[in-house]
Amino acid sequence: MAGIYIHIPFCRQKCTYCDFHFSTSFASYRNKMLDCMLHELELRKSELKNEQIETIYFGGGTPSLLTDIEISNFIQKIRKIHSVSKNVEITLEANPDDIREESVSSWKKIGINRLSIGLQSFDDEDLSWMNRAHNSSESLKAVQIAQNAGITNISIDLIYGLPNMDALRWEKQLDLAILLNVSHISAYCLTIEEKTVLYKLVESKKIIPSENEIQAIHFEILQDKLKKAGFIQYEISNFAKEKFYSKHNSSYWKGEKYQGIGPSAHSFDRKSRSWNIANNQQYMSSLSENILPLEIEQLSDKDFFNELLLICLRTIWGVSLEKLAKIKPLSESFTLKLDHLILERKATIENNYLILSPKGMLFADDIAQDLFI
Repeated sequence: MAGIYIHIPFCRQKCTYCDFHFSTSFASYRNKMLDCMLHELELRKSELKNEQIETIYFGGGTPSLLTDIEISNFIQKIRKIHSVSKNVEITLEANPDDIREESVSSWKKIGINRLSIGLQSFDDEDLSWMNRAHNSSESLKAVQIAQNAGITNISIDLIYGLPNMDALRWEKQLDLAILLNVSHISAYCLTIEEKTVLYKLVESKKIIPSENEIQAIHFEILQDKLKKAGFIQYEISNFAKEKFYSKHNSSYWKGEKYQGIGPSAHSFDRKSRSWNIANNQQYMSSLSENILPLEIEQLSDKDFFNELLLICLRTIWGVSLEKLAKIKPLSESFTLKLDHLILERKATIENNYLILSPKGMLFADDIAQDLFI
């Protein structure tokens, strides 16, 4: 099985915290970009020739800026050049301000069966300083429109650890999210990335970031509230009702093969990682000459070992100790560290899988790095 990720590098405006690759001034080359991305799919079809496509994911950027015909062109191209599962999961990331009855109806007709809606917050003050293009009432309306149109697989995004966000404000955010009765919630801690507006605001002391201790409290509230509401935390930042895990993102965390199309998109084939150039003009120029605009890194056994640890430990399934041992024999030091994690109740071993506890998930990256070879 394999998944295809399609990175749409267009946005209406730049969010304060965002460091993803996109452009807000794309009107003059929109059509050329989309044609180049379709061409990249064609040029790279041999990479997945023996794979069935189980998931297609439109991310970005803002994929919901595309017309239904533009989205359909990608789906039809993939169906033409690949074997696509009858039960393929096709996800579209959408901003609330792009969700209307007619748009959702069109998306359904062309095959979109999962929506990931970037709400981020139900607080208008938060949305304002984030420079989001929607308000809280549009968020609520967007989810209702999608549900009324018969989309049952809906995910919403929320951000915690915001400046001046206390525990009570975060609890209210979660209460509203639960009342929406969606099947999936992705909740991310606000991170301050260089080259973002937020980074400059923090550097100039116009915004004071929340402390790690407060972010940890928010995370524990998140775990507790969503568990009581019937959500399963199947990955550190992702919570879903039974049978509504994101198939596409789960393939990342399980180390499955995926192909990334578009500028800045990443790919993985279990032996190597590759990534496209994060420059729209150079991306289009290369593909116009039938040159793939990507760099490739071959993974050593050490790289693969550490990568499996890092991504798999974030999940409910954990990491297979048997699989790790086949890559590199587990050292005595590694085993002693496992014993220590179990004594601290940060992890358990079940059927030879190392699985982090809810407490351990607070320290997932640190734990993985401590186990790296």
